[in-house]
Amino acid sequence: MSIDFLDAIPVLPYEDIRAAHDFLVDVIGLDSAGLLEHDGRVIHGEVRAGESRFWLHESAGGLTSPKGVGVRTGGIVLHVADVNAHFERVRATGATILREPSDEDYGQREYAVRDPEGHDWYIATPFPSPAS
Repeated sequence: MSIDFLDAIPVLPYEDIRAAHDFLVDVIGLDSAGLLEHDGRVIHGEVRAGESRFWLHESAGGLTSPKGVGVRTGGIVLHVADVNAHFERVRATGATILREPSDEDYGQREYAVRDPEGHDWYIATPFPSPAS
C-alpha cells in the first residue's frame, strides 16, 4: 500500500526560539516564516529553505535542544548552489564552524556549522552526476 505523503516538517527544539530563528535567518540564510508569541514569549517559529519548512519548538514536553542535554544526535543537511560562497558568508559572522568545506565520497562538497543551541547544520553542494 502506497501512502501519498504531502510534506515532512522537522521539529527542532530550542530554549530560545527567537535567537534560533534569528541565527537561522541572519547567519544561515533561511527564509523567515514567522514567530508566534503568547504573553510576550515566543512559543513557535518557522523557517524555510526553498519549499522545505522547519518548525522551531520550545524545549518542553519531552523535547530538548542539544544544549539542554549536552549531546547531539543528528543534523540537518541543506543543499545550496555554491557551498564555498555560503561558507565564506557564514564564517564572516563568527558562527561556530565545525568543519571547513571538503569533498565527500558520498557525492557532495560540504561544511558543518553549529547553531547556538548545538544543532549541527551541514551545508553542501552535490557533485554533478557522472552523466552530466
